[in-house]
Amino acid sequence: MTVQQHATTQTVLVYEDDPGAPLQENVPVRHPVPQLDTQPFPTAIAEAAPNPDSAGPGTPAFRYWVAADALSTGCQTWGPLVPTGTQWVPSVGRVLTVHLDAGVDLNAFYDRRGLKFFHQRVEGVDVFSGQSPEIVRHELGHAILDALRPQLFNAAMHESDALHEAFGDISALLTALQLESLRITVLTQTQGRLEQSSRVSRLAEQLGWALRKIVPDAAEPDCLRNMSNHFFYRDPVQLPPVGPANMLTSESHSFSRVFSGAFLKTVAGIFRQQDSQDQVALAEAARIAGQLLVDAVVAAPVVSGYYAQVAGHMIAADQRRNGGKYGPSLRSAFTRHGILSLGAATSLTATEMTRQGAAVAEATPGGSDEEGLTMVTVQGMAYGIKGPLTLYAPGEARRFGIAGSDPAGGSVRPADPEQVATSYLEDLLRRGRVEIPAEHRTDVAVVDDNPTRLKTHEIARSETTEGLALVRRCFD
Repeated sequence: MTVQQHATTQTVLVYEDDPGAPLQENVPVRHPVPQLDTQPFPTAIAEAAPNPDSAGPGTPAFRYWVAADALSTGCQTWGPLVPTGTQWVPSVGRVLTVHLDAGVDLNAFYDRRGLKFFHQRVEGVDVFSGQSPEIVRHELGHAILDALRPQLFNAAMHESDALHEAFGDISALLTALQLESLRITVLTQTQGRLEQSSRVSRLAEQLGWALRKIVPDAAEPDCLRNMSNHFFYRDPVQLPPVGPANMLTSESHSFSRVFSGAFLKTVAGIFRQQDSQDQVALAEAARIAGQLLVDAVVAAPVVSGYYAQVAGHMIAADQRRNGGKYGPSLRSAFTRHGILSLGAATSLTATEMTRQGAAVAEATPGGSDEEGLTMVTVQGMAYGIKGPLTLYAPGEARRFGIAGSDPAGGSVRPADPEQVATSYLEDLLRRGRVEIPAEHRTDVAVVDDNPTRLKTHEIARSETTEGLALVRRCFD
């Protein structure tokens, strides 16, 4: 088949969203050949670029162009929203490198050197995580948020990890809503009620199917995660570290659904406030919500009860940018998910937000990894680790005196930084996500008995203090 030409533009076949589960696969469409050198977030795929031809699903060339298109559209979505001067964290370099097939696994991750995707054969189906635009845009979201707030990378705090995962899912959503065809589809599927489950609210249908074949309760019934949900805020310190997909736990992907669910309702509310209810208005609603989120994560202090601070700063950003026009939609979304208590939502008056407005407006992206974090030293022997262990706990000053909802009424009292950090460490150890080198562990150390489980953290020599520290390897 010859290469199709539209005017002078070459095209390639790609998926616009997830490939879908077997027997429900999506149909590839044609997009212009993607450009990866997109400022301020240039990317590069480690594998050689194939010719832009008509290669279809099941071929390496098709997987390459799907990933390239997802990277390009994702960077085009975030680029106009971030502050001038934002760039990848120094360890990434000028260009974010992407590896489309780094081995056998049902996974993908960002590790401050680049993005890595994997493959695995499940019941005769080759599942490539890099062939899902949603997964690619999710992992890209980790890198974007790291550029905006590098302090979150090593923060020993459930809510910063979960915000990272929610930001990745939001990255997939906002990029999808930049595509006219998907906007038309979702408006048709939901009859304009965007908070309902739809093609764009469901993330990673194929990977979710594959995980369910191995562990039936490891993913939601029709996808990996769904932003259309009713999960209500709990202090993650009080939640169990593991559980089935229909249960809220402190694990970051599970707990992320509280924030991503509220964000979907935010987009829906902003859309309802537009003058028209068409696909153009939906694109604008997505842009507005994305801008408010970027403003908030740049400005919100890194503290326990972090979700509430990000929510409050989104409301403050709307007051500064839009005169508070979308405040009702934001307050409704965040109280429905308990991220803000009713008292917290009503305390964010125009006067209070104006008083703090200068500090919010002057917030800039970036900073050092330790900025805003407090070093907490715990006795490593209690965890089978030799010597004192440093954890980077949330330690900035609160800008707004707000918190999440207590289901019994009123606000949750945020846990103190040391409790947040030690609870976080213990949950990681329970889930087997920490690599403890032999020279740093005692004879009674709890060592994960599954050597294939990805370790997101490690115990390593601290670069800033004497002794050992909990250090992140990657977001998976």
